[in-house]
Amino acid sequence: MDLFDSLKSKIDGKNLTIVFPEGEEPRILGAATRLVKENILKPILIGNQAEIEKIAAEKSFDITGVEIIDPKKYADFETMVEKFVERRKGKNTKEQAETMLLDNNYFGTMLVYMDKADGMVSGAIHSTGDTVRPALQIVKTAPGNSRISGSFIMQKGDERYMFADCAININPNAQELAEIAVQTAHDAKLFDIDPKVAMLSFSTKGSAKSDDVTKVAEATEIAHKLAPDLPLDGELQFDAAFVPSVGAQKAPGSKVAGHANVFVFPELQSANIGYKIAQRFGGFEAIGPILQGLAKPISDLSRGCNEEDVYKSAILTAALAL
Repeated sequence: MDLFDSLKSKIDGKNLTIVFPEGEEPRILGAATRLVKENILKPILIGNQAEIEKIAAEKSFDITGVEIIDPKKYADFETMVEKFVERRKGKNTKEQAETMLLDNNYFGTMLVYMDKADGMVSGAIHSTGDTVRPALQIVKTAPGNSRISGSFIMQKGDERYMFADCAININPNAQELAEIAVQTAHDAKLFDIDPKVAMLSFSTKGSAKSDDVTKVAEATEIAHKLAPDLPLDGELQFDAAFVPSVGAQKAPGSKVAGHANVFVFPELQSANIGYKIAQRFGGFEAIGPILQGLAKPISDLSRGCNEEDVYKSAILTAALAL
């Protein structure tokens, strides 16, 4: 079954709500109207209602059934301010909170924190930092996670894989890399991938020596302790992880080598390059980044996204809310 058909069936009838802080952006509006029309989920658009209605009319979008909230006119704004100050534990004053919550990303994140929405999708016109910062300050990481990470679903025809961390952590240490591996495997199951996790390196089972190789080997040991039943192996070169004949030769006896479908890169540089090579050279669709490790689902769009990307990110985010 197609990934998004599967995810739609999972969220069907759950009446999930996704907030979009960039409500005045046409790509967001187009996706929101489609989600309502298909009765997939309930979108909340943040922005000036008159401006949203004007853009919708110009683009011939039917926004019937789409909730619009203007932070400046929000009836429960004072309650939100109080909860924000409480959540920040003295790091922000009431006056600062009132200003910060007029920022659509902070406002949208608070709706998620206050259970007024099940998840949030932002990033069409904002940087990753603008989306992630409020999430870390308000929603924070889930129990057992020290940080968040970003994965991509790589899909082409019947092939489906996950790559991580392609978006957040520049040079994770062994503990952080292990957490990323376990986080990614957890999400893989939701996306109909039976995870077999490869901890990638330029070395396979000690074929090369360096601090970078040692880090991946240590991360593999830590991940085994965090998730003893998870099929996971490393350190593995990509060909040893992916090609059965190479895996059998370089890592005999491994249950993962040659069969991996979840690939954990040692640092951000190689991960980002890797997914873009698969996307551009290999013709894979790159879906994401999916922010992992947060207590509630918040997704970051690329500023180069199109309406279809927004639509699919909303469905993914709703599924993560389950």
